[in-house]
Amino acid sequence: MEKYFDVAYIVTSIPLLLPYIEITFWITVIAAFWGTILGLLFAVAKLSPYQVLQKIAAAYTTALRCTPSIVLLFMSYYGIPLVLSIFNISLDAVDKSVFVLIAFSLQFSNNMCEAFRTAYEAVDPGQMEAAYTIGLTQLQAYWHIVFPQALVVALPNIENALISLIKEGALAYTIGLIDLTGKANLIIAGNYNSHALEVYLSLAFIYWMISLGVQKVFYRIAHIFSKGKRLLLS
Repeated sequence: MEKYFDVAYIVTSIPLLLPYIEITFWITVIAAFWGTILGLLFAVAKLSPYQVLQKIAAAYTTALRCTPSIVLLFMSYYGIPLVLSIFNISLDAVDKSVFVLIAFSLQFSNNMCEAFRTAYEAVDPGQMEAAYTIGLTQLQAYWHIVFPQALVVALPNIENALISLIKEGALAYTIGLIDLTGKANLIIAGNYNSHALEVYLSLAFIYWMISLGVQKVFYRIAHIFSKGKRLLLS
């Protein structure tokens, strides 16, 4: 009689899942890249003196904050081709990963916008005045004074946003993209739903290792910039 739970199956499932970590990695990297750029632009808009830009940025972040990731993914996957079909543009040949990247880039940009905005506002305005008094230009003041301090404040939020992006990227399998989670579901289906718990435990272990790795990297970055900040303020 087959065991309901087999610990050995956890170990044997990990090598089957690991080759698909590359897909998860690239989705995270590309979505984080474009999301960071968009987030920076909307953060600048929120901090600008122009009310029109402030309202546009506020509407953007509010809409994304209130939209679940899976809903945003489905809206991208079904909505973008529908809108473009009005202009006789077909996206049938476009890979599913494109819609995944669009959805999660938008989602990540919302988190980054707030991270940048709050970090910038946390820096004492007197730091800029002090920079001008020692002869620094505005660009030099931002790069050497404001940016290092703001980054230390923003790092925890960026870390949380990146880990959330990695985890929410698992939703990509819902539109047929075979990443880590997609492969796990294929393995379970191939086993006629047997040993599903073991496969998901293997999947969870991989995500735990990825998340711990991200935390370690951000810890080192925060340590480096915090040291620089202490030297700057001393």
